[in-house]
Amino acid sequence: MPQAEPPLSPKVSLPTMYDLPSESLEEPGLPDEFHSLQPHLLSETFSLTAYTRNEVFTGSDLNLYYDARHPLWYKRPDWFAVTGVPRLYEEQDLRLSYVLWQEGRSPDVVVELVSPGTEDEDLGKTLDLPAQPPTKWTVYEQILRVPYYLVYNRYTNQLQAFTLVSGAYEEVPLTEARCWLPKLQIGLGLWQGEYREITRPWLRWYDAQGAWILTKAERLAARLRELGVDPDQV
Repeated sequence: MPQAEPPLSPKVSLPTMYDLPSESLEEPGLPDEFHSLQPHLLSETFSLTAYTRNEVFTGSDLNLYYDARHPLWYKRPDWFAVTGVPRLYEEQDLRLSYVLWQEGRSPDVVVELVSPGTEDEDLGKTLDLPAQPPTKWTVYEQILRVPYYLVYNRYTNQLQAFTLVSGAYEEVPLTEARCWLPKLQIGLGLWQGEYREITRPWLRWYDAQGAWILTKAERLAARLRELGVDPDQV
């Protein structure tokens, strides 16, 4: 694209999130059912006391473009959250992707769900290759500088948490499979329960009192019980 004089801002001169592709034909397969359900539960229970719902964006399996010099390079986190941006793009439209140079804010937390074949990259055990996009770990740690990075393996039910310290990730020791994120004043832990009629361990957010944050349906059911109504009979 020819450069203007003086140069245009990246927001004007580079492709918008509506121009950039949201799928790659070279990527094999689609997310499995767990990769669909678990991010929904994370979004439903992600509630921050310092922000309204309209000041937080959560995304899952959404292309995240991170380098204006390489506008087609992206990562696709299983789930991520960004504070201080509107829920809707420019407060009026649903996002088709998340473009860092347009949004102006990196994610505050990223969660990756281990799939067969992705564990090494999820945990920073793969190397960056010359002339190739950097690995997921490098992007989150050194480019986006995401303060909190969490990796969950549903096959072993192991949750690992990493926090950014002096520019590098350090693993955080967990207590009873729970991790508190002090900058966000929220915690993530492993909850055994039923979600969407499936009982298993799930990742779920908890509050400063250690209580699991309720979904909208759970809050409605609790309110009905307060009114003397059995939600199972409604």
